[in-house]
Amino acid sequence: MYDPAWAEPWDAVGLTCGDPRQPVRRILFAVDPVTAVAGEAVAWGADLLVTHHPLYLKGTTSVAADTAKGALVHQLIKHDVGLYTAHTNADVADPGVSDALARAVGLAGPLRPLRPAADAPGRGLGRLGELAEPMPLADFAAQAVRGLPRTAWGLRVAGDADRLVRTVAVSGGAGDSLLGTAAAAGADVFLTADLRHHPAGEFLESGAFAGGPALIDAAHWATEWPWLAPAAALLTSRLAARGINVETRVSETVTDAWTTTAQCEEK
Repeated sequence: MYDPAWAEPWDAVGLTCGDPRQPVRRILFAVDPVTAVAGEAVAWGADLLVTHHPLYLKGTTSVAADTAKGALVHQLIKHDVGLYTAHTNADVADPGVSDALARAVGLAGPLRPLRPAADAPGRGLGRLGELAEPMPLADFAAQAVRGLPRTAWGLRVAGDADRLVRTVAVSGGAGDSLLGTAAAAGADVFLTADLRHHPAGEFLESGAFAGGPALIDAAHWATEWPWLAPAAALLTSRLAARGINVETRVSETVTDAWTTTAQCEEK
């Protein structure tokens, strides 16, 4: 489903901890390998925790239990819970993270990669698709809010609220690198996460004269969480086709880093 060979060279995917020979009956899917999610896996009796984000992305020389990540490794090993990561290899898969995001925000028609992989037409970063009917940007943003999990971050929108949008580009996770790609693809709006002030501002300024895309910035976790359910369903069905039955569960623990917002009073 998510060949490790598809991952970026800097990424850390695959089995982080656990015995490959251990029987697996229960699998928990989550975005982040954090303490709360590990506790959920243990409490449910999971044999395997599959996460989108790696536990160790930059490597380490210690898994001592006096650090947060070390303690998590100890907790998982102590309770015989393996940890497996599918990160950028799941981002570019067909279907992958951005397919699930596109469906969550209301794209019902065919999807195509925003930045196709060189060796496979169906794979690649991001997705581009069409809404069934054009709608004002404000209405699309409201539709996206309803389709994504609730976070304190919500959605930030840049663009004319009354502008009609139909062609939509999405990218799960940080999408700064695809701003120009979304514009070149003719998107009316680009929905992603972690848009920074200067790249977003400069993009909007340069695109204002050419009808470039409006921008919608969502919480990073929220753009990747929709992938969990279809990933779990796909794994279950593929194993069942081989006569292997497992039970899967999608974690609903909100692991977005931001927990509340506060508005400045007018002066």
